[in-house]
Amino acid sequence: MRRQARQPVTPTTPSTVPDRSDPSTQADQPLSPVAWIPLAVAAGLTGTVLLAFSGRYGYHRDELYYLVAGRHLAWGYDDQPPLLPALARLTDSLSGGSLTALRLPTAVVVGVTVLLVGLLTRELGGGRWAQLLAAVGWATTGVAMVSGHLLSTTPYDVLCWTTTAWLLARWVRTRDDRMLLALGPVLGVGLLAKSLPLLFVAALAIAVLISGPREILRRPALWIAAGIAVALWAPNLWWQATHGWPQLTMTGVIRADADFGGRLGLLPSQVLIMGPPLAVIWIAGLWRLLRNPDARRYRFLGWAYLVVLALTLLTGGREYYPAGAYPVLFASGAIATIGWLSRGARGRRAALGVGLVLNGLSTVTIALPIYPVRTLPHTPQAMINYDAGETVGWPELVSTVARVHRSLPASEQATAVILTRNYGQAGAIDRYGRPLGLPTPYSGHLNFWRWGPPADSATGPVIVIGRWPAEELSRLCGTVVQVASNDNGYGVENEEQGAPIWLCRDLDRPWSQVWPELRRFG
Repeated sequence: MRRQARQPVTPTTPSTVPDRSDPSTQADQPLSPVAWIPLAVAAGLTGTVLLAFSGRYGYHRDELYYLVAGRHLAWGYDDQPPLLPALARLTDSLSGGSLTALRLPTAVVVGVTVLLVGLLTRELGGGRWAQLLAAVGWATTGVAMVSGHLLSTTPYDVLCWTTTAWLLARWVRTRDDRMLLALGPVLGVGLLAKSLPLLFVAALAIAVLISGPREILRRPALWIAAGIAVALWAPNLWWQATHGWPQLTMTGVIRADADFGGRLGLLPSQVLIMGPPLAVIWIAGLWRLLRNPDARRYRFLGWAYLVVLALTLLTGGREYYPAGAYPVLFASGAIATIGWLSRGARGRRAALGVGLVLNGLSTVTIALPIYPVRTLPHTPQAMINYDAGETVGWPELVSTVARVHRSLPASEQATAVILTRNYGQAGAIDRYGRPLGLPTPYSGHLNFWRWGPPADSATGPVIVIGRWPAEELSRLCGTVVQVASNDNGYGVENEEQGAPIWLCRDLDRPWSQVWPELRRFG
């Protein structure tokens, strides 16, 4: 038998060896099917629950502000971009003033985000159970329920971040540059709702430089998307630039507020606003992204979360600023959790189920207006959820102001001016005051200052609402007397409970001269 000649062995050079450290060289595992029906049910139930409770209690102070801002449409405002005021005007006009209609878009946005969290889980390699676990986990977070109950910028911001993470995850897996192009309109529209997507973009850029994939920076589609985003955002940038960049001033005000203990409270507050039982999921998700070889090519998403947290800490941002970075942690954590359950006894599943149920129930009791309003002061919601109290008592405040106005002689009613300390008070009088015969309210707070001042012919008296420093009132009028104080009638301790109402006479200067001194951001 003839022996076969041995083939020469060609030495392997470094250039022919696959680079196992490059995430793009990892073998692509087939993805599990999308759990469309369970995810649709989870998303639909979330939106339905939010909508079912949307008409209870009343407007939040921010919603009252959005409604007035919507009648003064502009490409920007002192404290926000233009999207939500425009949305408030649209829903209010179409519905004839329905509170439920005002909050409907937010309920839809939260439901869409729940669905997207499930799709993001699938993109990271999660099966049907992991997709459902991530979606349900996110739906029952405190931040999703509290902000999703109101017309609030946070749900729109979170949707933008989640969509961005999903598109990037798909691009990493498929290298389909259409995913990068889609980032343009997503970020552009997101920036018209809130400026926080810039924080995520900065964090992602740093994360890619740390852990890759750096190839994305060489893709023309990414820079085309950046141009699209800037073009969509440009009108708001122009407004800010031509009005003195007031949102930069607002950052200092926010830093001074120090909610949740400021910088010291930032890290503990993350556990609270997400729901303590859910910490095991998102912390496991962060660990998996940073340490698990199976998630190596998505490691930049874990780094992005850490950078977001660090930037929020350094700049003194509010506790909810990193909220949009959590959906990807829930997605990754659900995969890790399902893997952990598959390797353990049946007791692990029971413990997880109990934890999810308890978290969901506690979130509902804190986030949604499930109590009769008269019992609200005696519930955990009143102690924990500041925003719940801010939806109670506005009609009562306006009624008190109307009584003061009616007590004036008819000649003085014709020239009376209503001046409020904050935009919530002004928004409430604008909303409820006309049927009670009240004139247009004025305020130096944020954009209300731009919509003033009263006419110089409005010589007073001035009905002044809120907690004003005595020296400010004395500079405004010759005589100032407190004539009433607000009582919402329910014992809810919110910002307006007990607020004094003053009668200010002998206005010593015309409004055109006084007005510049009344401007305030905080």
